[in-house]
Amino acid sequence: KQSNGSYRTDETYMKIKGAWHYLYRAVDSEGNTLDWMLSKQRDRAAAKRFFKKVLGNSHCKTPTSITTDKNAAYPLAIKALCKENRLPVNCRHRQIKYLNNIQEQDHRFIKRLVKNNQWFQSFQTAKNTLAGYEAMHMIRKGQVRYLPKGNVLAQKKFIENLFGIAA
Repeated sequence: KQSNGSYRTDETYMKIKGAWHYLYRAVDSEGNTLDWMLSKQRDRAAAKRFFKKVLGNSHCKTPTSITTDKNAAYPLAIKALCKENRLPVNCRHRQIKYLNNIQEQDHRFIKRLVKNNQWFQSFQTAKNTLAGYEAMHMIRKGQVRYLPKGNVLAQKKFIENLFGIAA
């Protein structure tokens, strides 16, 4: 599903083998997931890498505004991407906490699932498991073309066909 041009970006913490790592996530203003990235660092390089990943997706429109929290790495990463012409110069960067409530609420589902798994034992396992969680969450939110949100039977049939499960 094509996104709109208003991005909400945030990161949350994950414990992997006793060490804290960072899960960067972006949604548009309608709550559609744009992309996610697991990182060992929470710095300008990680933020820049994440924005490049999001901008490389075919379903993501060029942003007109990016809303983030007060993390100091985001303005530096956005300015660097503007200099590289990966972001338009007129792209607004807003560091307003309450506008990111959509993103904060979207974190809840993943934190609940990860907590139930009692964290992860390796970075690769965490990355693969999170990929599955994110994909299933996108299906539930109705981000698959011709698969409406809330139609549980159609979603179940789609997943069964996707994985070759005979009912």
